[in-house]
Amino acid sequence: MLLLLGVGLSATVWSQSSCNSDGQPLALALVERFVSADCVECWSEAQPELSQSGTLVLDWIVPSARGDDAPLSAAASRDALVRLQALGKTAPTETLVTRHTIAARGRPQLRVAQGLAIADYLGASIEVTRVKQRRAGQAWSIWLALVETIPAGVEGTPVTRNLVRNLFQPAWGLGSQLSKRKQSKFYELRPMRFAEGASPQRLRLVGWVQDAKGRVLAAAQTVCPPSE
Repeated sequence: MLLLLGVGLSATVWSQSSCNSDGQPLALALVERFVSADCVECWSEAQPELSQSGTLVLDWIVPSARGDDAPLSAAASRDALVRLQALGKTAPTETLVTRHTIAARGRPQLRVAQGLAIADYLGASIEVTRVKQRRAGQAWSIWLALVETIPAGVEGTPVTRNLVRNLFQPAWGLGSQLSKRKQSKFYELRPMRFAEGASPQRLRLVGWVQDAKGRVLAAAQTVCPPSE
């Protein structure tokens, strides 16, 4: 049974320092693993390690029809259903893996940053600067995921996982109605709530930009210094 599903946290201020995506290598691929809340074996089974250089990996626990009776229900998120719908996929009964290759050219500049965790909120920001080559009418959607990085061998998983704890989509006007000058840069700063049971010291952000066809144009993650 996953320890992360039932552990409560009582501290109100955490010492994790602020961190961002500055200076990190460009992401070459975004991989998403969707695990059914019914499938404990899917979480704990051996599988290929996907966190190689240049690949960002997200893990989602998908709610099932059993609701709270599903063994992984406490860590399941309805955000996983939102993401599956955006991908045109149905909820899996076991595990579903998707991979998005990110083109090296023509990508927007993307920066994500996080602040201190206070109570059950984390300060989060995302900034996107569009490329000059972008044509009018090419709408983008922006995604910002608050994830808990769970190391291999911890909480019953044999591989490192970035479990999505919250998801935010800025309501920016990314269509063709605004002028190029007004659409050149977008910035959002907001608190993001994390679920009870998440370890604040393991929280970070993964953000990405995709076009109307679902192609991922850029992705970035915060990298935090080791805790003292």
